[in-house]
Amino acid sequence: MKSYENIAELIENLTLEVKSINDEIATLQAEPQSFNEQIIFQYISTGSTGKTKDFVRSLGVKSERGSLFSSGDVSKLIKAGSDDISSELLAIARKVANTKNKNGKLR
Repeated sequence: MKSYENIAELIENLTLEVKSINDEIATLQAEPQSFNEQIIFQYISTGSTGKTKDFVRSLGVKSERGSLFSSGDVSKLIKAGSDDISSELLAIARKVANTKNKNGKLR
């Protein structure tokens, strides 16, 4: 933990952290509002583009290219976003993606 000027500064920072966590919880408790949000929820749940791709394929949905949905399509959706995905949900998915190293293990 970093040092603080005084207890009030520490309390303020912790209060902001709690608010941020509560906001994330509220976002994750909401129902998906679109199919793309459903894909993002699946990615957050599994932390795997491969498992998310399998989920989308099991529903018979194809990519924009007209071919089978791929892990790259999941990554692209996370990176580029979409108009029908809330920015809060996308931020959580990006946080999940950033916590993984190149070998797929959580840091």
